[in-house]
Amino acid sequence: MKTVFHKASSRGHAHYGWLDTHYTFSFADYYDPGRIHFGMLRVLNDDQIEGGGGFGRHPHDNMEIVTIVLEGELEHKDSMGHTLVIHPNEVQVMSAGTGIFHSEYNKNSDIPVKLFQIWVFPDKKNLTPRYDQMIFDPAERVNRWQTLVSPAGTGKLWLNQRAWFSRIDLDESSSAQYTLNNPAHGVYVFVIEGAVEAAGIKLEKRDGLAVSETGSIAFTAMKKSEILVIEIPMTVKDE
Repeated sequence: MKTVFHKASSRGHAHYGWLDTHYTFSFADYYDPGRIHFGMLRVLNDDQIEGGGGFGRHPHDNMEIVTIVLEGELEHKDSMGHTLVIHPNEVQVMSAGTGIFHSEYNKNSDIPVKLFQIWVFPDKKNLTPRYDQMIFDPAERVNRWQTLVSPAGTGKLWLNQRAWFSRIDLDESSSAQYTLNNPAHGVYVFVIEGAVEAAGIKLEKRDGLAVSETGSIAFTAMKKSEILVIEIPMTVKDE
């Protein structure tokens, strides 16, 4: 098993007034040659958008974009004709493919919206753009894995990559094991809240751990914790 630990405080950080953001991997003005990506996982941004703020209309192409809202409401508009609001416990998947334009704004003027935006390299380029979103019952991830996103043909919310996004809310002293769908893959562990031991390493809020060359990962919660796991091909030849 190989592991690379990313302390929360080691992430890139930017504050633009309307946006307070932390970058796990190199992004915008933050550049670390040792943290460009982890396998096919390119971006994991931890964003807080203040009331009334947001990202104006801008383009994307050839990227699978997953947005997970933690608090508040995010309004999305795109060139495919969608105008939708993403709420807590909802997940959005957007395949940029041959190219799309979209904007993302805090729907409320008085409270921030907190979210993760995650980019994954697609398994093929120049695909037809697509959009989907789905709500997930948090009761279904208490001390058990809840699959949020998976490859096409394996679940309701899917993306164009052999990748799985899973969440679990562990009670204090509870344990769980994540078994990889493909042992050639890597797993990026991200602690949303709490403190856990994962693969024998202690992680706290917003710490990350890149794990590879293993078939499973053991977790034990040192206190009540929320965990996001992203299983990802390490190369385009993993599948």
